[in-house]
Amino acid sequence: MKKAVIFDLDGTLWDSSKSCAESWNIVLEKHSDITRRITIEDMHGFMGKTLDVIAAMALPDVPEPGRMEIMRECVRFEQEYIAQHGGVLYPKLRETLELLRREYLLIIVSNCQDGYIQCFLEYSGMGDLFDDFESAGGTGLSKGENIRLVIRRNAVDSAVYVGDTQGDLDSADFAEVPFIRAAYGFGSMNREVPEIGALAELPQAVKGLIG
Repeated sequence: MKKAVIFDLDGTLWDSSKSCAESWNIVLEKHSDITRRITIEDMHGFMGKTLDVIAAMALPDVPEPGRMEIMRECVRFEQEYIAQHGGVLYPKLRETLELLRREYLLIIVSNCQDGYIQCFLEYSGMGDLFDDFESAGGTGLSKGENIRLVIRRNAVDSAVYVGDTQGDLDSADFAEVPFIRAAYGFGSMNREVPEIGALAELPQAVKGLIG
């Protein structure tokens, strides 16, 4: 039986909100008619959402279609910036992934733009630990649909999704897989679910759900 642990990225494996906010503000400063600046707290609120939703939250006073074009400019530059400056990897990340990899496929599914997961893998040096990844930017699908996609693509019999936001929980529900909340991340849940306070707790939590 093939089993997999599928991860959200931001707020679950790392925190890149500082670099993201810095890169977006560099872009916004080039637009003299926009005074809005993005804070780290703003970025935490954006995590896990698709780009169109983020655009409405980040630039509510900028009309369409200009708003989305500015957002696309932000995320294009964000990838260049993060490739150099990266984010904060959560403690015991490599050790935990290496332990999990002995028994499970490791996959990332995020609502990010195409290229962002690749930036994480390159910066973290952990590309060797993951078997697959998928993003909303890569497929145009929702996170729940992408979870289903990677399960089919890898012929997975049993999987668990690990994330930190309500959207992650909703996506796991849609894909009909059990969910583990990364309680150290950015979000909250509308019901009690299994959770971990640190990555080092994950192997035991996964074993309790899918063996």
